[in-house]
Amino acid sequence: MKLKEKQKKMLETYIASFGVAVAQSYQANSDLGIDGLLIAGLIAVVGPAIRAINPKDPAFGWVANVADAELKKLAKKAETKKKAPVKKKSSGGGKPSQMA
Repeated sequence: MKLKEKQKKMLETYIASFGVAVAQSYQANSDLGIDGLLIAGLIAVVGPAIRAINPKDPAFGWVANVADAELKKLAKKAETKKKAPVKKKSSGGGKPSQMA
């Protein structure tokens, strides 16, 4: 199964949230046990999961697709407008020498 870039970012978010919550919970209370650590990790994943479900979320939802498409259009437009600078020929009129 090949994941799209957006799906990879979402998965990374889930893994990071889960890992941080488990590590923090273990550090705070090492007697919590495996069940408590797993619950803490799952609770941490709820936030990103809700964002993924929300179609108007600016990071993962429908708004993100529209914004991404618009940004790509603007970048492409700016790239086509950007040309190499044209060198101006010197007219020989630089700084006048000081004559005393």
